[in-house]
Amino acid sequence: MDRPKEAWGSRLGVILAVMGSAVGLGNFLRFPGLAAQYEGGVFMIPYFVSLLVLGLPLAWVEWSLGRYGGSQGYNSTPGIYRSVWKNRLAPYCGVLAIIIPVMIYMFYVFIEGWCLAYSLRYLFGQMDLGDKPQLYENYFNAFVGWNENGTAISSPGGWPLGSAVLFTAVCFVVNFVLIYRGLAKGIEWFCRWAMPLLVVCAIVILIRVLTLGTPNPALPEQNLFNGLGYMWNIDVSGEKCWLSLCDPQMWLEASGQIFFSLSVGFGIVITYASYMKKDDDIALSSLTASAGNEFCEVALGGLIIVPAAFIFLGKEFFSKPQDTFSLGFKTLPNVFNQMPFGQMIGFLFFFLLFLAAVTSSLSMLQPAIALLEEGLGLRRRASVALLGFITAVGTALVVYFSKELTALDTLNFWVGTLCIFVLATFQVILYGWVLGVDRGFEELQRGAEIRIPRFVKFIIKYVSPTYLLVIFGLWIHQQFLTIPADPEKTWLHKIQHNGVVQLTLGFIAVVIVLFLLLIAQSVRRWRAAERAEKEAAK
Repeated sequence: MDRPKEAWGSRLGVILAVMGSAVGLGNFLRFPGLAAQYEGGVFMIPYFVSLLVLGLPLAWVEWSLGRYGGSQGYNSTPGIYRSVWKNRLAPYCGVLAIIIPVMIYMFYVFIEGWCLAYSLRYLFGQMDLGDKPQLYENYFNAFVGWNENGTAISSPGGWPLGSAVLFTAVCFVVNFVLIYRGLAKGIEWFCRWAMPLLVVCAIVILIRVLTLGTPNPALPEQNLFNGLGYMWNIDVSGEKCWLSLCDPQMWLEASGQIFFSLSVGFGIVITYASYMKKDDDIALSSLTASAGNEFCEVALGGLIIVPAAFIFLGKEFFSKPQDTFSLGFKTLPNVFNQMPFGQMIGFLFFFLLFLAAVTSSLSMLQPAIALLEEGLGLRRRASVALLGFITAVGTALVVYFSKELTALDTLNFWVGTLCIFVLATFQVILYGWVLGVDRGFEELQRGAEIRIPRFVKFIIKYVSPTYLLVIFGLWIHQQFLTIPADPEKTWLHKIQHNGVVQLTLGFIAVVIVLFLLLIAQSVRRWRAAERAEKEAAK
């Protein structure tokens, strides 16, 4: 309990680390995919509404709660919640903020391995598979083991030792070496050079896209300006725009993207902020980190992917919605193959995805490390080893049960979507109604170099929780209460008939119970330390 507390090396370091946790695959794949699916400019309306009503307020909430808990001597979310809410249940509510990043890491590191593999294949000129889209889809399916469980260990395409398992293992080791080095020497050190390098790669790709013009004179309508127009123009003259704005699914997707985009509701930012000093500025730092993330997402990701796909595949390509993996690992390689200097651009793109994925996955490990060190008194080596074992089991589950990525999708839905909504709602209520919005703002403004408008208090206390509850209610209704066109695709049907889904849900339950037991042991140690302190004071 008396071990020296870790701290960030510099203010720039913590901003880049928080940006790194936020900037990931969602910025360069998920956001452009959603924008294309919902007609570009129309999607930006609910997106920016969600940013203002949910994103920034929740970022300030998490930074404030984190530094407040850190000033009380806690870095783990169970300890932070316990310092805010004097209730026996408080630390156990922190279990979501531990399991969300840990279990997302279990499948995120698998995808991280894909990015590393694709970047190396482009670097060595082995991703030119021809001009047929089906070839890229076949390669991806073989590489990740889409067609059959356990086949991700194979090596498609003649790449020696190039299986998805190998690249996942490499990424796994890289992450744990860096997390073992600690907050300043590991996470901050990596983010200080990875984030600028990532942005440089993105800018180089953006310049190449913005100079494409009209590559095929036979298709003059497929040009850069029309591609940018599809991404950003809003046609308010027709009925289609207003019908889209009345679609609750688009609003759900926009709010979910903000969660992923800013890493709010993950339990990561609150842990990072707990290592800040008492009078460090968190108001401007959180705003700077959020702005940097939005630049990467909107100005870089949005300006690269959709225009490039429009130029080479045409507008009709967007009539069929593309999921994140299809857009990133099946469609874009085909686009790069048609683009001048496409092999170099493909390498830079997947390398920047790899860097973005590592900066994000590193942040997912720190909340659990904080609990193991602070609550159980483990040394860094022991806590890293224990967390490594837990996440290795989960990653092995995801990699082995790769058929149609069922295990990955199950973790992503139940942990990466459902639990995030629950945790975000809990934290904004904890801040606005338990800690108190006035007391919370006191914490936010201490040492601040900017003045947060007072109306933000009203947004945090009333608008944000109401918006979250309404969006969450609509999401529950859509997922579980609406009669679907294909009942076999519902989660209720999958739970009843799919053994892999049942196994994955059982694994989620086991991990939750494990961390609840660890929190219970941490609470006993905290209480013992408090009793000893009182007796010493007497």
